[in-house]
Amino acid sequence: MTEKVVIANATLYLGKCEDLMPSLGQFDLAIVDPPYFDGPNKTGYYGKGYSSLGVKRAKHYDSLREWSVPDKQYFETLKAISRHQIIWGANHFADRFGSAAPGWIVWDKLNGGSTFADAELAYCSMDRAVRVFRYVWNGMHQGQYGGDKRRQEPRIHPTQKPVALYEWLLDNYAAPGQLVIDTHLGSGSSAIAANSRGNPFVGIELDAAMFDAACERIARAHRQGSLLQPQPQPAETPVQAEISA
Repeated sequence: MTEKVVIANATLYLGKCEDLMPSLGQFDLAIVDPPYFDGPNKTGYYGKGYSSLGVKRAKHYDSLREWSVPDKQYFETLKAISRHQIIWGANHFADRFGSAAPGWIVWDKLNGGSTFADAELAYCSMDRAVRVFRYVWNGMHQGQYGGDKRRQEPRIHPTQKPVALYEWLLDNYAAPGQLVIDTHLGSGSSAIAANSRGNPFVGIELDAAMFDAACERIARAHRQGSLLQPQPQPAETPVQAEISA
């Protein structure tokens, strides 16, 4: 049975994306961040309850025990249901969809001399020049240079990306009102960004604990955002949730 939750512009599904994608219709843009290795978590990082610095992570990390790289059929279906695609981690599985991309997107994390990767790469199907988004995502410096340090975000997912990154993607690669899908919702950052930009959005997450945590985070972000906006008359409930089995 598939669980469905609606929060503002975001329609969220708990289930396997390969099973759900063919029935969801057509999208203007897919922004996805699929796993790029198979099997149980590598070296205990994915699912470990604390960082390399000893910082305790959210309990939802514990449910993420195993990853599975989407097969060729996944990418073919993704292309069939979306006009354009932005695919993170593309350098790890470029052979699955073709390495020749009209445009690439680089997220420069400004990590300096740390042991973390300096950047992440995304395939972009649009005929664009290579673009770089600079945003620190490491420890106490999160959000500096290109972001707002006041927007520091608690981590609930090992591969969580900042909301500011997805807002930048929507600002630069999606027109207002265009329909967006994320087949690997994870922490829900993409849905939060879509709600803030007014883009109708569909997200899919396989892990039940992570899905619940993401829904809670998305709803909380929408409530907080609604408090900063003029309230409609008559007043409407800022978060509308629908759950069906």
